[in-house]
Amino acid sequence: MGLTNTQYDTIMRDYQRQQAKDQQELSARQEEIYGKFPEFSEIDRKIASASTACARQLLSDTPAGKDAVATLQQSITALSKRRSEILTSAGYPSDYLQMTYRCPDCQDTGYIGTKKCHCFRQATLDLLYAQSNLKELLKEETFSAFSLDYYSAEQTDPVTGLSARDCARYALTECRRFVQDFDRSFENVFLYGNTGLGKTFLSHCIAKELIESAHSVIYFSAFRLFERFAETTFGRSSEDRAKELQQHIFECDLLIIDDLGTELVNSFVSSQLFLILNERILRRRSTLISTNLTLGTFADTYSERIFSRISSNYQMLRLFGDDIRIQKKLSPRKTMP
Repeated sequence: MGLTNTQYDTIMRDYQRQQAKDQQELSARQEEIYGKFPEFSEIDRKIASASTACARQLLSDTPAGKDAVATLQQSITALSKRRSEILTSAGYPSDYLQMTYRCPDCQDTGYIGTKKCHCFRQATLDLLYAQSNLKELLKEETFSAFSLDYYSAEQTDPVTGLSARDCARYALTECRRFVQDFDRSFENVFLYGNTGLGKTFLSHCIAKELIESAHSVIYFSAFRLFERFAETTFGRSSEDRAKELQQHIFECDLLIIDDLGTELVNSFVSSQLFLILNERILRRRSTLISTNLTLGTFADTYSERIFSRISSNYQMLRLFGDDIRIQKKLSPRKTMP
């Protein structure tokens, strides 16, 4: 999926600022050289005049015009040579008065012809990471770092009848498939299980893969998400700020709500949660929810219509076993948190 208009405009404004900076730096260098070498401004004036005359003669397309073009080009070459000599004799590089760019390939436009430059892709990733609230968290958390060694092959989950390791293996497989099929099908994921079993880790793995493929991902802990909605609803935020928050939440390619159930649940939280889930389902925007609650407790905590939306529109993935954080402290093995 592509960038939203707002995201695209944000990136292009950065290119425009860079172009303005490039021009300001060139102007400063020109002012410096013109101040030190008065002859320089006269040389540049003559080069500009000769270039204009050369263009006029090219349009005439006559033998006399062609001779004039040759003479003018010789004059431009000689003036340019003198220009370089002045610079290099004073210790400046010969290209000191040429425009310099952050990205020489696209000359800070973001495009090479009609194709986006490699720097545009990097700018896209930087923006998506910044807007995801996950930039620092995703440096180490990848699918390849997810270790099944922390899940027992002997412990049996009473809910699914699978071993803890098979539960984790199935969840890992389905999370990978969710990423692979993201652009082909509309799906949502509900990760549940006790604390410390890797739900947040898997959420981060999914986020990293999708951001790297230029999808917009926004991550919120449940507490922070509803706090933001409360700030825009009851605080002093402008109507525009409230609309901007809703646009980001409703329109991002993937919304991750982590630790749902840890927030203080009240009528406001329930109504906002239903609004988010319902709007994103209607707009066919994927959502990933993680919670430490059992399905029974979740149904009792939130309204029936919320549980109905989730149970009928989300793939339920359960993790079971012993707290990995405690396992790591007792017997550190791999890098998975």
